Amino acid sequence: MAIATLYDLDAALGRSRTASRALVQSDRDAGLLAMADALVAGAGVILEANEWDLEAERQRGTSEALVDRLALSVGRIEEIAEAVRQIAARPDPLNRVLDGWRIENGLSIRKVTVPFGVIGMIYESRPNVTVDAAALALKAGSASVLRGSSNALESNRVLVRLMREALVGVGLPADAVQLVDSPDRALVTDLLSARGKVDLIIPRGGASLIDHVVENAKVPVIETGVGNCHIYVDASADLDSAEAIVLNAKVQRPGVCNAVETLLVHQDVVASFLPGALRALAGAGVKLIGCERTRAIFPEVVQATKADWAEEYLDLKLAVRIVDSVASATEHINRYGSMHSEAIITEDRRSAMLFQEQVDAAAIFVNASTRFTDGFVFGFGAEIGISTQKLHARGPMGLEEMVTHKYLIDGEGQTRN
Repeated sequence: MAIATLYDLDAALGRSRTASRALVQSDRDAGLLAMADALVAGAGVILEANEWDLEAERQRGTSEALVDRLALSVGRIEEIAEAVRQIAARPDPLNRVLDGWRIENGLSIRKVTVPFGVIGMIYESRPNVTVDAAALALKAGSASVLRGSSNALESNRVLVRLMREALVGVGLPADAVQLVDSPDRALVTDLLSARGKVDLIIPRGGASLIDHVVENAKVPVIETGVGNCHIYVDASADLDSAEAIVLNAKVQRPGVCNAVETLLVHQDVVASFLPGALRALAGAGVKLIGCERTRAIFPEVVQATKADWAEEYLDLKLAVRIVDSVASATEHINRYGSMHSEAIITEDRRSAMLFQEQVDAAAIFVNASTRFTDGFVFGFGAEIGISTQKLHARGPMGLEEMVTHKYLIDGEGQTRN
């Protein structure tokens, strides 16, 4: 594959700022539709680059669950393009009047949505994030500076090249989408320090990446968190449904942040639910670890340590614990969870309400898989990440979270006494 020349981040950020100023009055939807068409048309070259990345990861001995996070296919490329088209179809998030009023001296005040300007995205693996982030930022009138992980660099180079060519084809600036085209980790620190050149940083990845960004950034950060997600099977649960939900949440794509990592089971349904569910999970290749009570029922389960309860496995691995009540389940989740996505399986509405009220998380499901925490599924077109913080944005972050606001004040010569 091609070797990148020496990358000049400072110059790239200057071009991003210039491009961002041209976007507000541009036909950004035309740019998005052109990007989607270019990705589908370029599927062959995308897959060629992606296969190079995948083979390099396999040579490193990376688990198949994590390789899957990196993998693209014709179907996945078409899904990525469809997400871009859905973003284009959504209402313009800019210049919306959020509030308006007139004060006593006659001044008219409006609170109006505006772009951030330049948004830096730092993320791991998953090349679909490259497209989602670029498309959401573009729709929201901001230029994007994308720093993916080195193991997806060849895929990201091709994706960004295709998107930039598509923008130029409809008269938009190519520099509205830029890739930090280097595996040099020092550039991450430089990007985090670029006050005045970058308006917002959004990290997306594992705990170590998130911690590094939050601890070192001089630029404002919206923190997207890791996904230590739980499913609690209540005493009143439909047990057939519970088993299907748990299997889906763990097995369908174990390497993503909304996959379940811990199963909590009420003691009253242990005998009728747990042995069958654990056999099904083990049969699907899931490595099981758990508490002493679980091991007494299913000896193949490995003893869980305290650290295991807080772990985001991102693999075919599941922690299992038997609890005595809804309160015990919520206490465990609030102690070890990452405030991402949690679920209760129950036919008791009171238990469901108690769980939803007491669990501190961005998304709380009743009788559904945690795998649904997704901006595309929620109808946002796509997401730039799932925020587990409580300021500005929480949960899947779509267009509504990609803009800021300013106040516009109209007067008629008023002066202040």
